[in-house]
Amino acid sequence: MADLQAERGQELAHEIGGVFVSVDVTDTAQIEDAVNTAVDLGPLRVLVNSAGIGWAQRTIGKDGEFASAHNLDAYKKVLAINLVGTFDCIRLAATAMSRLDLTDSGERGAIVNMTSVAAFDGQIGQAAYSSSKGGVVGLTLPVARDLAAVGIRVNTVAPGLIDTPIYGEGPDSEAFKAKLGESVLYPRRLGKPEELASMVVELITNSYMNAEVVRVDGGIRMPPK
Repeated sequence: MADLQAERGQELAHEIGGVFVSVDVTDTAQIEDAVNTAVDLGPLRVLVNSAGIGWAQRTIGKDGEFASAHNLDAYKKVLAINLVGTFDCIRLAATAMSRLDLTDSGERGAIVNMTSVAAFDGQIGQAAYSSSKGGVVGLTLPVARDLAAVGIRVNTVAPGLIDTPIYGEGPDSEAFKAKLGESVLYPRRLGKPEELASMVVELITNSYMNAEVVRVDGGIRMPPK
């Protein structure tokens, strides 16, 4: 398991009996170290890309001044983590996978990327986030085609509103999450982490799933704001 948050990552790795490596996905050397660690532990056959950040800002300000336009450094940072970081992890992990022998099902590995329904239904102020997630959607097919020659599948999951700590924790957050859930088509609630995880597992284990982008969102279509 690789993540930027070392303390929480180590706790989770201990809980599941795994190994944690601290990684900033904007640092290629750190990604290489993580891939090498996974290779040393055993055959690296699965990569799940889930690193990401958000940013909310409208494209222009209200005063007509250039200085009030969207922060370009913030835009670049979101793309660097959400899009470039995802591709960097793919290209390095897939290189390691390509050295492996084929499994009984005739493949060498499976990659699952995490995008967002914002890739399709970007809201006001989500130019940076939506374009970064849209980029992940856009690379899914061509990278799957690239890696088909070596027996590596590539799929992407687009979650909707999933009940994670991003929406807060404890009793005070429940009313807020219930209100958010009302915007979901059906069931009218936030998605459960295990419901999202089950789709990731399906894309890893189902050898006939390739080059797909799957929405896990209860049928939600996000409004402009």
